[in-house]
Amino acid sequence: MATKTIASATVRAVKKRMLPSRAALILTPSAVQKIKEIMAKEEAKGFIGLKVGVRQRGCNGLSYTLDYASAKGKLDEEVKQDGVTIIIDKKAQLTLLGTEMDFVQDKLSAEFVFNNPNIKGTCGCGESFSV
Repeated sequence: MATKTIASATVRAVKKRMLPSRAALILTPSAVQKIKEIMAKEEAKGFIGLKVGVRQRGCNGLSYTLDYASAKGKLDEEVKQDGVTIIIDKKAQLTLLGTEMDFVQDKLSAEFVFNNPNIKGTCGCGESFSV
């Protein structure tokens, strides 16, 4: 299954909080809107949503990846919210439980931000984390 990397993401450790639902990942309205924009582009045709994964990288060990998803793997988790689909790779599921995915844009950057209560530490730039 071939995937195409579409973005990097920043990670923020947050205090634990109660989730409003049982979803593994909660999307903010700005994240939903940005995902809809990304999926509407011509190059996203044939993809079912975005896939969140995790890989070894950076000073703290792990970082999230965002790719187009063409299919849901057997052990992948699927999150559907407000008309968008996020596939969570089986390797990233435990690190994402209770996480809020946001899209933040300012004068210098535009990026997805994972507000994650499971994180024990992050690097100075916010790209990598440890659980």
